[in-house]
Amino acid sequence: MIFIYNLLLPLAFLFFIPGLLLKYRNRGGWKSTFGERFGRFTPERVKELSEYHGAIWIHSVSVGETMIALGFVKQYLKRCPEQKFVISTTTTTGQELARSRCPENTAVIFCPIDFIWMVRRAYNVVKPSKLIIFETELWPNLLCEAVRRDVPVTLVNGRMSDHSAKGYRRARMFFAPLLRKFSLIAVQTNADRERYLAVCPDANVIVSGNMKFDQTPPENIADPGLPGYFGEGDFTVILGASTHPGEEELIAREYQTLLKEYPQTRLVLVPRHAERGADVENDIRKLGLSCIRRSQAQKTSAPVEVLIADTTGEMFKFINSADVVIMGKSLAGHDEGHNLIEPALLDKAIVTGSVLRNFRFILNVLVEAGAVITVSGNQELYQVLQKLIADPQYCRSIGKRAGDAIRCHCGAMDRCIDLIEKL
Repeated sequence: MIFIYNLLLPLAFLFFIPGLLLKYRNRGGWKSTFGERFGRFTPERVKELSEYHGAIWIHSVSVGETMIALGFVKQYLKRCPEQKFVISTTTTTGQELARSRCPENTAVIFCPIDFIWMVRRAYNVVKPSKLIIFETELWPNLLCEAVRRDVPVTLVNGRMSDHSAKGYRRARMFFAPLLRKFSLIAVQTNADRERYLAVCPDANVIVSGNMKFDQTPPENIADPGLPGYFGEGDFTVILGASTHPGEEELIAREYQTLLKEYPQTRLVLVPRHAERGADVENDIRKLGLSCIRRSQAQKTSAPVEVLIADTTGEMFKFINSADVVIMGKSLAGHDEGHNLIEPALLDKAIVTGSVLRNFRFILNVLVEAGAVITVSGNQELYQVLQKLIADPQYCRSIGKRAGDAIRCHCGAMDRCIDLIEKL
């Protein structure tokens, strides 16, 4: 099967190139060493990374997984201070985040595209002792080359949605041999374990919990400077976090109605993909609301009603400054959801859609604790926001329950470290 994969990969890559170049052009982040995606390491980088031979290579994808990976590395270093790590990402935004927040004894690289010669070049440069992959990344050559070099491979914080499970089961002849190459697959829930075993019954799958519960907010979270956009005043701030197409307009319409009754409210929108900033701005202006993009100006002489935070790596800043957080990818026809833990960590009142296909366990934890408000329609969203803004004490109590519920489920990182150390 790996022979067929390598035979077809160049053809598939021809379709992959336009999207890769488009993202490279439109997205911000770290791009100086992007050649590493193609297995190109400069002599200076080879020398720099030679200091990390024998390190644990941790692969994440983008910003969300990298945040968890950084926390995992810091927890690992508390137990093994001399251990060295190499973190790889595939996106430029994830790369920038990793580089700006990586602890000591940690290097950061771009993960190579899964061509065998690119992967081998990366292994020759890094020479890792272990490979740890976060969540869902199954790159055949990356896995096979690790096994060929006797490098143990672990999948941590693994998850598999219902939709993905159907695809994996249909192609189990291809995916089952890949799953067997993992020395350990540590998954978030029993449901995830069952889905993995349905694809590969003899895989070593263990439930370790969800590492997202072990997240801690950054120390000394910077102030995003909202008065520079909204003017001076005691404003109630509504945040639309990690929003997707259709959600910004929906939230802005309900906010526009709310503004008539509560003029001291302001709205911050953080689109999931920062390159959509201009499109979001056009949608907001069509509604007649005044707005500004953070990427275009740090301050505005005329206060606005809506700030579009089309930047990366600043989510915690905006969550910390908000009173109510509406989590994206859960409204306007979206139902996959985003990580509810970040606002819960900061004791914020959370509003989300009633169906989160990718975050059901986290949603259920919060629902059972009465620590989240779910909505299924536009009218419900307006009513919920109205109640939260009219009753600040109720708003704070919902947020406090969210924080308490999340802190009760900590410990997955330590469990995974124990399992990895036994390999």
